[in-house]
Amino acid sequence: MNKTENQMLIIFGASGDLTARKLIPAIFDLAKGGHLPENFVVLGASRSDWTDDEFRKNVVTESKHLANHVDGPTKKVMQDFCDRLFYHELSSDQDSDYSPLKKRIDALDNEYGTGGNFIFYLSTPPSAYEPIAKSLYEQGLHAETNGWRRLIVEKPFGYSLKTAKALNQALQQYFKEPQIFRIDHYLGKETVQNLLVTRFANSIFEPLWNRNYIHHVEITNAESGGVEKRGGYYDKSGALRDMFQSHLLQIVAFIIMEPPLNANAEEIRNEKLKALKSLRIMNDEETLHKNTIRAQYISSIIDGKKVKGYREEENVDPNSTTETFAALKFFVDNWRWADVPFYVRTAKRMPTKVTEVVIHFKTPHHQIFKDSGLQNKDNKLIIRIQPDEGILIKFGVKVPGQGFKVERANLDFYYSSLVENNIMEAYERLLLDAMQGDATLYARADEVEAAWEFVDPILNYWATSDAKVYGYSAGVWGPKNADDLIDGLGMWRNPSKNLADDAGFCVIC
Repeated sequence: MNKTENQMLIIFGASGDLTARKLIPAIFDLAKGGHLPENFVVLGASRSDWTDDEFRKNVVTESKHLANHVDGPTKKVMQDFCDRLFYHELSSDQDSDYSPLKKRIDALDNEYGTGGNFIFYLSTPPSAYEPIAKSLYEQGLHAETNGWRRLIVEKPFGYSLKTAKALNQALQQYFKEPQIFRIDHYLGKETVQNLLVTRFANSIFEPLWNRNYIHHVEITNAESGGVEKRGGYYDKSGALRDMFQSHLLQIVAFIIMEPPLNANAEEIRNEKLKALKSLRIMNDEETLHKNTIRAQYISSIIDGKKVKGYREEENVDPNSTTETFAALKFFVDNWRWADVPFYVRTAKRMPTKVTEVVIHFKTPHHQIFKDSGLQNKDNKLIIRIQPDEGILIKFGVKVPGQGFKVERANLDFYYSSLVENNIMEAYERLLLDAMQGDATLYARADEVEAAWEFVDPILNYWATSDAKVYGYSAGVWGPKNADDLIDGLGMWRNPSKNLADDAGFCVIC
């Protein structure tokens, strides 16, 4: 277990939604769990005209986001936690002088003994990243002459390959790459990290994890909700930028990467980079036409209530061609995965909220039970990331009685069965890693750019060609022609919210 040194966390955008909804609850849970160092301070910084007490009230004592985190025994923890929270009002000018902020940081550092160790968390729009980094640099707050400095930035990491490179170059003017932590909350999920353990810690899987035994890989990320109040942002982004380029390509990298030399952060990130660079980039129109599908949800009736179509959502262009559904087929050009197709889809307004990876194994070369009824019932390894987190193996067993009729059975594991373990929330885990200097679950600059190199040609094709935007009714599994991507294999696995979803299993309440 790494040591968490004394330190100060400075949150820019401290009056924003992310701070109250995710960051402060995560830090409070770390305090409850005894994971914070003895000398630890949070300094919120934003343009809102707040005092220290108002900041504490807004994000802790009167915050609805902390209601489920506090019970009787933790009230003293809450008071101690509040005593560690402070606030500094920034000038309304984005390029303002940060010398008053530096004086406040130095004063708190001296008073509370945080050892000159500072994390700067930019909970702001990406357009503010460079001005904030520059202002911190001008005050010498980047320098590690006395203690260390780390900079955490939220996604999106650019809007395209060009803008991602520009953002990386801008940040690297003022902070060194090892100081920059690009946070992707998806990588904080235990089940995403378990992809590595499932592969590399189990001899029943790793020898089979290649083109000789795997027929194809399928990844589904589905959300039951629509764009809600994010229409203005989402209409400029779309499903491919919002989910695939960051979250899902990180999952793909975990699936296809080679074994790292050890569990060191840089060794794992080096292998992830190689994995992303091995994705076969689709450049020609014919390939892009055959292997990509985009669609939008349209108005429908769900549970007796009318649901708006995407173009009817608030702040969405009524003629928008932005995709809320994206499905891709692609290949990986390396020895391990040659000719194995990968199918990935992400969408809003699906029947349920679910994210899972399905490894489809090849059928045995010599079929001795051809008439057993096992056709189209391949062995599957299903890794459920959310909800009902766990692992399911589907394999053939003999049906009792005469002959060799075969049926598929389940062998499963659920994270909920680990009742003795407290599973950290994503931001809780990622913040603790950053506090300890562990960058394993953070994206490196070259990883981000490699992901954009794969995604950019698809976005350009959709933007400049007459590629169709299909419609699908809200509450169904996307447009029917999405099944055409899975050539000769039938259709996607459409999961329920429960991991074990075979006939005979249902939820009645």
